[in-house]
Amino acid sequence: MNGFKTTMLLAALTALFMGLGYTLGGSGGALIALLVAAGMNLFTYWNADKIVLRMHNAREVDAASAPEFVGMVSQLATRAGLPMPRVYIIDDPHPNAFATGRNPENAAVAATSGLLNMLNRDEIAGVMAHELAHVRNRDTLVMTMVATIAGAISMLANFGLLFRSGDNRGNMLATLLAVFVAPFAAMIVQLAISRTREYGADRGGAEISGNPRALASALAKLAQGAARVPNQFIDRNPAAAQLYIVPALSGRGGDSLFSTHPDTQNRIDALERIAGEMGLHSPPPLFDQPARRQSAVPSSTRARRGSALDPLRRK
Repeated sequence: MNGFKTTMLLAALTALFMGLGYTLGGSGGALIALLVAAGMNLFTYWNADKIVLRMHNAREVDAASAPEFVGMVSQLATRAGLPMPRVYIIDDPHPNAFATGRNPENAAVAATSGLLNMLNRDEIAGVMAHELAHVRNRDTLVMTMVATIAGAISMLANFGLLFRSGDNRGNMLATLLAVFVAPFAAMIVQLAISRTREYGADRGGAEISGNPRALASALAKLAQGAARVPNQFIDRNPAAAQLYIVPALSGRGGDSLFSTHPDTQNRIDALERIAGEMGLHSPPPLFDQPARRQSAVPSSTRARRGSALDPLRRK
């Protein structure tokens, strides 16, 4: 169903682009805009992982520097049928994670130190399984296609304003409506595709980890933590909000048209339904230790006590 929704939304974006080109009446300008936007996004597609990881000051870790975390990702990747991705840790108190890379063979997953401090082992496994599901579903490729078409629409709209500003021929009202409405509509469709991919990654993460309720618990904690701790990277680069497993700022009012992510409670409810579907036939959790309750003591005290993942953070 998520794949069908994504296909329909991509078709809507394409139709919107073609409609805008028809309204402006310049097939040559539409082609130039599409080629330029495609070139920009192709560059981003090939280099997005390097750009994003560098901007986050992410540090790559391996089995020597972070054996527990890297071993966890390795086991999850095996269960997902994926090559081992590169693994990164971001020294940032904001709790979040993301995946990047143009295909499974060139993928990378990253988690912040804030996330590793906040979650228990099963919850971290659920989060990393979610990110590996993004890799398996090739969501980076899908979102690059979306960005290409949405970028072409915006560029064509700008060209329309530039070349039509002194032209009184044709229906100027239709042209102005198309120029202003098309980019807005493209943004809504782009956000809708992003939300659809999150639901798909939640389901995939539940299947890979075998523990949908651990992922649901992680989402609840991360949404609360992300709302409390500012994300300086998103303040500078709001377009990157789609990268993360939870939005940088908690949203309200369900799956808003203007949100990059589904409402967290909706995602938790969906994971509960998945847990019910899996029933007694679900595979055993990858990590079967009982989940630890988050301590009620102050964060400063928890920091002094440390956690199971402290060795990888000290490396």
